[in-house]
Amino acid sequence: MPETSETSIGAADYAARLRAAATTAGHSGLAALLVSPGPDLRYLTGYDAVALERLTCLVLPADGDPVLVVPELELPAARAAGTADLGIELLPWPETANPYSLIADRLGAVPAVGVDNHMWAEKSLRFAEAMPATSQRLAGPVLTTLRSVKSVAEIAQLTRAGAAIDSVHAQLAEWLRPGRTEREIGADIADAIIQAGHDRVDFVIVASGPNGASPHHEVSDRVVEPGDPVVVDIGGTLPSGYCSDSTRTYCLGQPPAEFAAYYQVLQEAQATAVAAVRPGIACQDIDTVARSIISDAGYADYFIHRTGHGIGLQTHEDPYIVEGNTDLMEVGHAFSVEPGIYLSDQHGARIEDIVVCGEDGPVLMNNRPRELGVIE
Repeated sequence: MPETSETSIGAADYAARLRAAATTAGHSGLAALLVSPGPDLRYLTGYDAVALERLTCLVLPADGDPVLVVPELELPAARAAGTADLGIELLPWPETANPYSLIADRLGAVPAVGVDNHMWAEKSLRFAEAMPATSQRLAGPVLTTLRSVKSVAEIAQLTRAGAAIDSVHAQLAEWLRPGRTEREIGADIADAIIQAGHDRVDFVIVASGPNGASPHHEVSDRVVEPGDPVVVDIGGTLPSGYCSDSTRTYCLGQPPAEFAAYYQVLQEAQATAVAAVRPGIACQDIDTVARSIISDAGYADYFIHRTGHGIGLQTHEDPYIVEGNTDLMEVGHAFSVEPGIYLSDQHGARIEDIVVCGEDGPVLMNNRPRELGVIE
């Protein structure tokens, strides 16, 4: 499907994001945001800058014009990213200059700035040296407010990502065979993730048999055996920067009786939690829905992680679907719903879909079957 103005993210979107971030920073008592390479910079400008020991930093005043300070040798890349089209001044600094002092001089004496949550500590400390009278606060609360609610164009990208990773799961029966190692299967999956339209493979989990009891197991040289349950959790990043993430659980032949029993519990918990998604529900309440069903079935001690995480330009971002997060769900929030049950040294299972909160309830980005995938 070709991208249209509604599904692509362009200069007008980035300009609006810059204005919104500056306004929100001002309301939060920050004179400026200092944003280094990473997802926040890409969100605000579209520039996927390389993080180097040399400082690249967007200086976004609450009241004033934005400036992108870049090493002189990175100036062509910054120009190629279209930053000038956004009204951002490009300010290159030569190899022997001090960019921290340059930015301090630009800002003048200000009481507080927000630094992006992913700024390297050494850079934050250099800013502290250059601006000793200026307090640093995390820019996360400002930028999270904007990034967590996805636009129509962002949801279109997540839809593409979901369809792409679904197409990889659809091929699992070709690779998931007894006698093959997790590593061999994982290599086939990684190739397919790229072929499906991703720029980058972010993770491949192929957790067979007892390895399925470890939620973040990746791959090993364990040979998959007949009767093994296998958790397959995979994801990548599209050229647009938006991420996919989906988990399905398979079994090579008929599953063990206990596994089959708790898989039914898990499937009910995941489906019920998805169905609970709606504007105004507290994020923690979606976790409670899934956890209650699993707990009532006697598996409370075997569900050892949160129910979900936000997704967008990062695989894990706000909002988090976990006890203690009382933030209310908003239209446009995008996140995973992925309860799991893990029996140590035996096996485990997880079902994961990316869900967007729509005006009338959940909108699913993943649409592969959620029943146990029995491969004969």
